[in-house]
Amino acid sequence: MYHDTHLAAQSRTDPRPASAVSHGVGFAGLGGLLVWVGVARWFGMDGPYAALCNLIACGMPMVVWSLAVDKVHRNPSTGIDWTNVKPWRATIDVSLTKLAGLWLTWGGIAAIYAVGKFYWEGNFAFAMWCFSVAAPWVVAASIPWVLWMDRRLVEPRDGAWALGAWMLNLDEPYEREAIYAHLRSWGVKAFFLAFMLAIVPGGFGEFIRGDMSMLLHDPVALAQWLITFMFVIDVAFATVGYLLTFRALDSHIRQAQPYAAGWMAALICYPPFILMADGGPLDYHIGTSDWTAWFAGHPVLLAGTGAVLVALTAIYAWATMAFGLRFSNLTHRGIMTHGPYAFSRHPAYLSKNLFWWISTIPILSTTGSWADAARNTALMAVVSGVYYWRAKTEERHLGLDPAYQAYDGWMARNGLIPRMFARLSR
Repeated sequence: MYHDTHLAAQSRTDPRPASAVSHGVGFAGLGGLLVWVGVARWFGMDGPYAALCNLIACGMPMVVWSLAVDKVHRNPSTGIDWTNVKPWRATIDVSLTKLAGLWLTWGGIAAIYAVGKFYWEGNFAFAMWCFSVAAPWVVAASIPWVLWMDRRLVEPRDGAWALGAWMLNLDEPYEREAIYAHLRSWGVKAFFLAFMLAIVPGGFGEFIRGDMSMLLHDPVALAQWLITFMFVIDVAFATVGYLLTFRALDSHIRQAQPYAAGWMAALICYPPFILMADGGPLDYHIGTSDWTAWFAGHPVLLAGTGAVLVALTAIYAWATMAFGLRFSNLTHRGIMTHGPYAFSRHPAYLSKNLFWWISTIPILSTTGSWADAARNTALMAVVSGVYYWRAKTEERHLGLDPAYQAYDGWMARNGLIPRMFARLSR
């Protein structure tokens, strides 16, 4: 009783900083996703088009909630003044320059995709097909959108405008740092959106095709099916986050990661630079197996381990869902303090690494060699170290914002996971 009263009093005197995103946004997206998944399972729609519809089902309710309930378009952080609409003659030159810079950026991205053979093989071919179909529509839509939005922006001369001014060799002054910031932001989007679209169909189709009659009699298959579903949720929210980067939704990128160490720590975790892939220098799977093999013949251990792994992937998916429309690697799009971020600064990294340790158990080796077991365990530890490094580079980046500094201090005083680690270190 005393402990509960003490915690309640502490929450009043030291309240958690407000989150940039409300709980309702993520739950609205989850609701739409669940409805579409139910429809897709009922009608057996497991193809790539159905997977893309899942993104729409997830994203549109979040847009509606953000605008109708949270009214994010009126946040000062959007940089939009809806009450002071400039005449189009006052902004037309700025808009045309911005369109030139924007199209130059997109052309550069298209050239990188075209040159990189990697992007036209395997799952990435689907992402390239999506871009090829969408490109003409996006270019056409950018004209009325930029013309309309610039009339409402407090300062329409942004990084795209600066790049256009540089390309057109205008006499107007522009900041080179604005160009660099613009290119970093689009670099993040180009790299990760291609990856996310590449993996959208696979997990969705696998989940939709799950045989419920078999799953109810096999706890291992049920656990693996639910784990797949958690990743379907994660991938849907993450992909929507990369797609819907708009000031009008207050989901724009405030700043992309400015430090090279942050980029390096993130990129080595994704193809084509990934170090943990099969045959990579940090591949910890050689001579090992997974939990279904190690615990075979022990139904209680299989069911218990499966339940733990489902819970860990649920936390991982929850961590992405909490961002609503704003998920993105290597960017600052607002500080999250709700959901799992009320307990840990990095719930996704923590749950992901625990999942890998428990599902693989690298200290066990199929070769019977202690050397292989020690090597795999060491490599797994290095992989966890990479994610620790990623976390620290993100903290350094976000720490430039006073809002994150307030959240970081609150977590040190009240966060469940930081306080637990603090006790262990003592």
